[in-house]
Amino acid sequence: MTNGSAVSDYTPTPLDRDAPFYVAGHRGLVGSAIWRQLEASGFSNLIGRSSSELDLKDRDAVFAFFEETKPATVVLAAAKVGGILANSTYPVDFLSENLRIQVNVLDAALAQNVPRLLFLGSSCIYPKLAPQPIKEEYLLTGHLEPTNDAYAIAKIAGILQIQSVRRQYGLPWISAMPTNLYGPGDNFSPKGSHVLPALIRRYDEARRHGVDTVTNWGSGSPRREFLHVDDMAAACIHLLEHYDGPAQVNVGTGEDATIKAIAEIISAAVGFEGETKWDTSKPDGTPQKLLDVSKLRSAGWKPQIDLEAGIATTVEWYREHLSLLRL
Repeated sequence: MTNGSAVSDYTPTPLDRDAPFYVAGHRGLVGSAIWRQLEASGFSNLIGRSSSELDLKDRDAVFAFFEETKPATVVLAAAKVGGILANSTYPVDFLSENLRIQVNVLDAALAQNVPRLLFLGSSCIYPKLAPQPIKEEYLLTGHLEPTNDAYAIAKIAGILQIQSVRRQYGLPWISAMPTNLYGPGDNFSPKGSHVLPALIRRYDEARRHGVDTVTNWGSGSPRREFLHVDDMAAACIHLLEHYDGPAQVNVGTGEDATIKAIAEIISAAVGFEGETKWDTSKPDGTPQKLLDVSKLRSAGWKPQIDLEAGIATTVEWYREHLSLLRL
């Protein structure tokens, strides 16, 4: 194992399509999209384990798994995730489970001297009132959004562990921080979903049941940036093959819209023709969250999927898989 030196003289190159590639969390929203993208890109030795096959919170099991499979590349997309309600209600779970998952996977990968690893975080790592658009260097410069601070702290710890591995062991591991993601495989549960899938479910149920009013949380004024998960997957592979550096890389579109505007797009996509109301007694969360994607653009990548088209195909996927979804 390399020890005692920072990363030096490493130039990213195309990954070996035949080498073992482990996607931690390959059945989740991001992980499944990365898996699809890898298959489409010709990777032939993909490794994935469901949570029932490998509990990433079980340190001994994770170390044994890495010893057995010896992956050449790892994407750590496994995490306990949820929206404002879930994060506010279960902060201990979001902090403890994510820390254990991260530490176990990253320590096991280090024990096997895995040469290339991508850790996925979240844009909630940045201060609640960070200047917009949010640059990577704004990390740890202000207070976090209280409704998901526990989750954010876990992800910040992951970034620091990646940077520490680079400094202490010289391995060219990297981190990527996606904006709000959506698409096939999302969580549409009323208690566990993020805003966009929650709105899709709400409006589609109203249309199917003939309800003429939909009431959403907050004022609708916060601005959010959304990236289709297939674009996120493409960005991950691009970064693994073209980027190296200690700083996390923001992954997004560089454009945002109000929640009210997003709700209008979704309402039209599902064919809801009733009235939308806003419950201002409920929290809005962060007033704006738009990522500065200059670093990502400098690495040669930009998204391909338009928001309205992406929402329309996500609605189609939701309806096709309605009976199988986490509801």
